[in-house]
Amino acid sequence: MTAYDELMAHVRQTEALAQISGRLGWDQQTVMPRGANAQRSEEMAALEDVLHARRTDPRLGEWLDKADARDPVAAANLRELRRDYARNTKVPARLAAELARITPLSQTAWEEARLAGDVAAFLPWLKQMIALRREEGQAIAAGGDPYDALMADYEPETDSDTVAATFARMRPRLVALREAILGADTPPALAGHFPQEGQLRLARRLAEHFGYDFTRGRIDLAVHPFSSGSGEDVRITTRVLVEEPFNCLYSTIHEVGHATYEQGVEAAHLLTPIGRGASMGVHESQSRIYENQIGRSHAFCHWLHGAMEQEFGALSLPDPDAFYAAVNRVDKGYIRTEADEVQYNLHIMLRFDLERALIRGQLDADTLEEAWNTRFAQDFGYPVDKPANGVLQDVHWSVGLFGYFPTYALGNVYAGCLYQSLAADLPDLDQQLQRGDTSAATAWLRARLQRFGALRGPRDTIAHACGFMPDEAPLLDYLETKFTALYRL
Repeated sequence: MTAYDELMAHVRQTEALAQISGRLGWDQQTVMPRGANAQRSEEMAALEDVLHARRTDPRLGEWLDKADARDPVAAANLRELRRDYARNTKVPARLAAELARITPLSQTAWEEARLAGDVAAFLPWLKQMIALRREEGQAIAAGGDPYDALMADYEPETDSDTVAATFARMRPRLVALREAILGADTPPALAGHFPQEGQLRLARRLAEHFGYDFTRGRIDLAVHPFSSGSGEDVRITTRVLVEEPFNCLYSTIHEVGHATYEQGVEAAHLLTPIGRGASMGVHESQSRIYENQIGRSHAFCHWLHGAMEQEFGALSLPDPDAFYAAVNRVDKGYIRTEADEVQYNLHIMLRFDLERALIRGQLDADTLEEAWNTRFAQDFGYPVDKPANGVLQDVHWSVGLFGYFPTYALGNVYAGCLYQSLAADLPDLDQQLQRGDTSAATAWLRARLQRFGALRGPRDTIAHACGFMPDEAPLLDYLETKFTALYRL
């Protein structure tokens, strides 16, 4: 065996073990008995010990020094492995295991605090998580910006200053569009009672329409919807509110975007460093284009209106046009995952600034709620009414995902670029979507982007798919065109 062959044999076993770790996390959030939480934390820590040892094995450094990039696939695998090895060898095994141990405990504490509206009950866990992630970021950065080091786990090849500059360019147009919309007449919302069983039947139908392979996946319920796994076992979750069916349906479409990306990676890449999404920003581009540009389009809403009438009977909205307006309704609200396309990125900008300050030591957990509430009132013009609608609404900080939030907005930017090219290549797209047929759109995304996994870096992945380097203009142009027409501005 060559050095590259030995390296990849080791890596495949490590990736398989990582999938098992991910499955434990899925189990915890879906079907694990509540009383198993403490033991699960020990199981996760034990497995992380094994994974960290494999990821920092000195033989990896020797193999990487000797391995040849025999072809583009090997070159990409080596690129990913060299970056991962440089990162992992800077993180002490003790720290990696402690993060794995505390994460399930912190998440459970967050769930209970969110339900009770008790920020103080969660603060001890949040303080521990922030301290551990700061330590990790400082170890990886080796004197550089610890937040940039953490963000690179989710979006390599960029930094927080670049992201902040992108957000600064986006904010004025988003705010101006929002203000114009909020000064116009607000269309009526969908009203009624939509039983859980019917919502889940329709969610499953939507997943199939968007190409999700149920022979390699499943849908379950969770507090916070997510996608888990890769390759031959990719699972998604959703949540149900009986008076707000769009929450379930569009959360499902969103997670299907993530899941079909993983299911779409070429089989030859599975259990290798490139057998996964190129970055979380690219991942979000798939979930957001599925959910928004396709799923919230006028054409697809025409089909979905009929599908909902088949499932639930006559709706409070009389026709597809009213249904489309309700799906894309811009209104005051608190919850990021329920936010319309116009305001969504403003939610991300708030979280980005706060979490960067937390990791840099410019903000601490004790004053986080006050900082959140102050910033929310400044950005959205009204006060937070309860912690579950404010600082406790997202799961991310409870599980240490600092640096993850900006990838949601980057995903929207990438999705805007992809949609511009997709629409140009599929001139009859609206006619297809009006029939509920997403196959041409999802096939385009699979052929142009999904099948390659992480063969290319994030921005090059988007550029290869759409023919130009990504920037925010296509997204902002799309939003202004769509909502100017919808609200007759």
